[in-house]
Amino acid sequence: MTDRPIVPGDVLHLTRAASPQFVEPITVRVIREVPDRHTYHGWTWIEAYELDARGDAVAKRELFVLREGLHRLAGTPRQAAPARGTSPARVR
Repeated sequence: MTDRPIVPGDVLHLTRAASPQFVEPITVRVIREVPDRHTYHGWTWIEAYELDARGDAVAKRELFVLREGLHRLAGTPRQAAPARGTSPARVR
């Protein structure tokens, strides 16, 4: 993923290719890349929200990752939750 910069809103799938810490892969939405932290060549710090299976943020994380191992996911629109007091449409 070194072809373009990491930008706020990017949705990334992190596996062991990004860092040994991701034995269990996670998906995150980038808040920002932290450019003022000096790292090893090819590595970077990002601030991101960890996402659950629905795409909802469940934790804010600071992560040290290998740029080459990042996998950018295509942006998928989040489904809006039903308004309070209404029930979701039933499928027949």
